[in-house]
Amino acid sequence: MYITAIIVAAGKGKRFKSDISKPLVKLDGRPMLYYSLQVFSRIAAVKNIIVVANRGNKAGIIRLVRAAGFDKVSAIVEGGARRQDSVRNGLKRICARTDFILVHDAARPLISPALVQSVIRAAASVGAAVAAVPVKATIKESRQDRSQRPAVARTLDRSKLWEVQTPQVFRKALLLDAYSRFGDASVTDDASLVEKNRAPVAIAPGAYSNIKITTPEDAAIARALLQTR
Repeated sequence: MYITAIIVAAGKGKRFKSDISKPLVKLDGRPMLYYSLQVFSRIAAVKNIIVVANRGNKAGIIRLVRAAGFDKVSAIVEGGARRQDSVRNGLKRICARTDFILVHDAARPLISPALVQSVIRAAASVGAAVAAVPVKATIKESRQDRSQRPAVARTLDRSKLWEVQTPQVFRKALLLDAYSRFGDASVTDDASLVEKNRAPVAIAPGAYSNIKITTPEDAAIARALLQTR
């Protein structure tokens, strides 16, 4: 199996409120992006890595990759206005030998090799797979009341709900076709485009520790989790 990993590190991180680009913020002494690069570098099936950066952090990411010796990184490209635009820029650099594409957010640094391998195995069987965990909270759908305030419309059946994470893994032809047909749609993850193509997407076991770092509070939680490893 030949997997190309695309790590999305191009977001502006406006809610993070830091002068340092979020992928380069240090967690337990290492830049956030370092942890994902380290995990993918250890997985034999991942043959090369493409990092999608932005103008503000590209030079810093280049320095990180060189200093740490992450020799699987084959390209560092600039992203676009939306997340799927950034992924699409990464897709332009995949090599012909690639048969599966793994997409991951740099803002999820707490992945493990075992988690990644579980998603890879599910994708190899079905063609597409996402990491996810069962929803623990009660989820309610809203509507607007007469005063245009949010009000409860209904309570969703929690037993059928999953919180989707990254990494997400896809057979190359499947993801490229989905981007070709639906890449301009407004979505929040790559699996949504594959779903629009009516292709099955498997759910592989994620981890509640695989949090997405969006705010400074999330970073504090991530630092605490890293210290327990």
